[in-house]
Amino acid sequence: MEKVLLFCDPGIDDSVAIMYALLHPGLDVVGIVTGYGNVTQEQATANAFYLLSLAGRSDIPVYAGAQFPLTGEIATYYPEIHGENGLGPIRPPIDLEGELLNFTDLFDLIISYPNDITIIDVGRLTSLSIAYILGEETMGRVKQVIVMGGAFFVPGNVSPVAEANFIGDPVAANLIMERARPLTVVPLNVTSYSVVTDEHIRAITDRYYNPFTPFIQPIYHYYATAYSALIPGLEGALFHDVLAVMALVHPEMFQMMKRDVSVSIAPLTRGQSVADFRPFAPEGELKIAVDFHYPTFIQSFIQVLRREL
Repeated sequence: MEKVLLFCDPGIDDSVAIMYALLHPGLDVVGIVTGYGNVTQEQATANAFYLLSLAGRSDIPVYAGAQFPLTGEIATYYPEIHGENGLGPIRPPIDLEGELLNFTDLFDLIISYPNDITIIDVGRLTSLSIAYILGEETMGRVKQVIVMGGAFFVPGNVSPVAEANFIGDPVAANLIMERARPLTVVPLNVTSYSVVTDEHIRAITDRYYNPFTPFIQPIYHYYATAYSALIPGLEGALFHDVLAVMALVHPEMFQMMKRDVSVSIAPLTRGQSVADFRPFAPEGELKIAVDFHYPTFIQSFIQVLRREL
């Protein structure tokens, strides 16, 4: 069973990635780090506690991540996509309590599972970069790092060249490209095809399977409605972050290329992920997903989210 430490900012797609990870029989979620991104760090934390309470997994520790980027700017949030509280129309109970641990406590967690934890970061990379700044030696004890971010061969989703997680904190993203090893990057050129449709959601919610079942349809509907305005003609919604989790449990479904990556901090190209894909370019240290098997994605998405707890 793969031990996973999730860095996230739930957010609808982050929330479904958390659901998928908690339900997957091959994954053991050993901790969650909540940071700003789709919502504030405070709201992301409330959403994480809510999802864990639904799953009966209040034993999973939650760590306080970053509240703003390394650039020092005021973060931009996306209520039109994720809702005011990050879960579409769902409002987590305001009296829900949980113990929020100090950020540096996650080093104790990593030390307790030497070379056995995979970090999956599906949000802004600020918190993860701070972990390397404060404890690079300890971070060297993780098994691997997988991040959802960047865009190669395709336009960005926030600017003409940049994806949201990278443009949200390009300084942090660049640091992770330089420091995190082994590192796998799951970018927009694959996640932009992670389409989940009404038909798929009906299959997942045709009866009660687990405590998440009643929430999947309303948050999907909110998300799909937002996407209908963002990408006219798209029949469904894109679940970028679930695909990053699948990179751990279904590596066979991805085509990877090994390259080095840098992230631009220049104003006109801020957040652009750059790699050399010329035929004669040398291999680098990072794995970059350049294609994936969509039927496997959908099969696993439906099968896992229908799993009983």
